[in-house]
Amino acid sequence: MSLIEGKERAGNGNGADGGAARARRPIRPRGSLVAALDIGTTKICCFIARVEADKPRVLGIGHQVSRGVRNGRIIDLEAAGASVVAAVHAAEEMAGEQIDEVVANLSGGFAASRIVKAEIAITGREISEAELQQVLEHGYLLREPGDRQVIHSIPVGFSVDDSRGIRDPRGMFGDRLGVNMNVVTAGAAAVRNHSTAIGRAHLGIDALVVSPYAAGLSCLVGDEIELGVTVIDMGGGTTTIGVFFDGNLIFADSVPVGGGHVTNDIARGLSTGVAHAERMKTLFGSAIVASTDERETIAVPQIGEEEDGHVNHVPKSLLVSIISPRIEETFELVRNRLEASGFDKVAGRRVVLTGGACQLHGVRELAGLILDKQVRVGRPLQVAGLAEATGGPAFSTTVGLLHFALSERAEVPRARRRPASPPSGLFGRFGHWLLENF
Repeated sequence: MSLIEGKERAGNGNGADGGAARARRPIRPRGSLVAALDIGTTKICCFIARVEADKPRVLGIGHQVSRGVRNGRIIDLEAAGASVVAAVHAAEEMAGEQIDEVVANLSGGFAASRIVKAEIAITGREISEAELQQVLEHGYLLREPGDRQVIHSIPVGFSVDDSRGIRDPRGMFGDRLGVNMNVVTAGAAAVRNHSTAIGRAHLGIDALVVSPYAAGLSCLVGDEIELGVTVIDMGGGTTTIGVFFDGNLIFADSVPVGGGHVTNDIARGLSTGVAHAERMKTLFGSAIVASTDERETIAVPQIGEEEDGHVNHVPKSLLVSIISPRIEETFELVRNRLEASGFDKVAGRRVVLTGGACQLHGVRELAGLILDKQVRVGRPLQVAGLAEATGGPAFSTTVGLLHFALSERAEVPRARRRPASPPSGLFGRFGHWLLENF
């Protein structure tokens, strides 16, 4: 077994996983079904796909307005559960199949990830597969406070004595073997609420994946993941950040600002309804000023006066002056989080924007100015069966969840994982047989 296979098979049973997208191999039989559920602030989306030789083929899509979710967190369990049920039912009807578990995302409620180190003594002997698995197990057993739950625990590099940045320590000699783990945690209550809302649709959770990780699996190409890249997933209620380097997710964070905040700013600033504000943002909105904005006017229906047909006519420059500061604030928050993490330089000068809110005109250019990086807009890759309407940046996370479901990763809870060394004795072997077969 290769190092990458070993890293990706290890995990924590709650969606934790190893190396990100490097050398991933399908682990589900060809023809089997996988399902992804994206629970966002503005939409809830379910994809049902069938496994093909090299990529998933989407068979069914369910898409619903999100209710009961704010800034990526569930605030009304009944409403969120109803939205999940509706989205899953629509996907099942379209696919003509029934599902019983999903890979779901977590777009809010998770804290900035951190690197922790686990180390074991090897007393000068050669490092074998057993020592490699032992140090990984030691890393997964690191405890979190009771109000936190581990979502991902990703090995991002090994060390032997004072030598660091080792990809594969097997065959080397030393006294101490260490591994750095990128640990992503979320509030236990937020995770429980997610599970309960999904349970309203009578579904189990195969894995939980933070949104920037899923978005990266969907949008990034191999060279970006290896050389360093920052993924910024701009959703309706949150903007999430993922830094990939050397084939792994090495940092994840989120800021509680998204496209929905821009819509609310427009509604307040122009005294119009939220639906009208969303329409104006989509049709006329821009994050950067143009010379023609003063000459172009927009009809703005007023709150409470829509039936009378009373509208105000305002210059487009007023709309842009409302949108631009919020987008600037978003990227400034992202820049500050990256600088505080210390991974800003590691990620290089490459940024991939994705998520529905990145489709606003001028967002890419403004991101380049504020972050001082090269920016492109990312769309889902390596997936079949998507129409043009569902193949854009707004669906990157959902497609990434499908890729995660198909990837070589830990699917066995820690208690059932095979020990590094075989058990000895009659009772030990009998217990091992029970664990492996039941």
